[in-house]
Amino acid sequence: MLTWIFDAAVPAAALLLALAIDRWWGEPPAALHPVVWMGRALGACGARVAPAQATGRDLWCFWLAALIWCALAAIVFSVTTTYQWAALTYLPAWGSALALGLLLKPLLAWRMLAGEVLAVESALGESLAAGRARLAWLVSRDVQQLDATAVRESAIESLAENLSDSVVAPLFWFVLLGLPGAALYRFANTADAMWGYPGMRGGRYWQWAGKWAARADDVLSWLPARLTALLLWLVAGGGVRWAALRAQAGVTPSPNGGWPMGAMALALGVRLGKPGVYVLNAGGRAARAQDTRRAVDLASKAIAALIPCALAALVFIAIVHAYA
Repeated sequence: MLTWIFDAAVPAAALLLALAIDRWWGEPPAALHPVVWMGRALGACGARVAPAQATGRDLWCFWLAALIWCALAAIVFSVTTTYQWAALTYLPAWGSALALGLLLKPLLAWRMLAGEVLAVESALGESLAAGRARLAWLVSRDVQQLDATAVRESAIESLAENLSDSVVAPLFWFVLLGLPGAALYRFANTADAMWGYPGMRGGRYWQWAGKWAARADDVLSWLPARLTALLLWLVAGGGVRWAALRAQAGVTPSPNGGWPMGAMALALGVRLGKPGVYVLNAGGRAARAQDTRRAVDLASKAIAALIPCALAALVFIAIVHAYA
């Protein structure tokens, strides 16, 4: 009954390979990137579902968008399930690990995220206008009224939130459900980013067309967001009180975003916020240039702490399956 060794070793090797590829090579070309394909499909469907003007309670729009979301999600899950089955069935162990690692890599993005956040800080060193322009690549909020401190805060917030969305959550669902789990999560997160708005965006009204996508992402991100906060809390070396973190997590409108962002704010000792919406760690100091690098370093340590946890979970799951 030692099949659990193979069952754990293959996904463990795939996970490590995906992280190594991300570190050394970053993202694949857009033409080969599955998240780009998901975005194109969602964009094409969303343009046909979301109305061009505000409407009242629109259940038809809600259920049509939900049906399309489910159909696209089923395609993503089915295709990646087939790929995983083929890799595990027809390839030797090393080949299976290589194939799954290559397929998993596009579903997570740490190098690109860290690079974009540091690029905002670099652009701020040139001018406020350059910093705002670079931040616009990262966030959907209006950046034109932000001062230098608010630009920096927004970049650090984006780093913390996307640490969960782009790294921890895909790996969390990969550990639980394999490649289909990671792919389904990335689809849900992409759908929320494109559809999950409470009003007008891109000339379309998303209040009802995007509600299902937003709630689905909330559900799938619930545990990973809290795991991300826990990892940041651990690597902060006891500098963050858990009770304080729980209080900060409830400040934001999002049921999940406040956890990693609040943990980052407390760990750095800085104030973060979205003007007119919320303030995290209100008693903290204003973020300085060096805090951006500190945030990236802290997030890197959180990922390093996640790796042994993920590997241990894979071993545990494999043993349970083998002896169940």
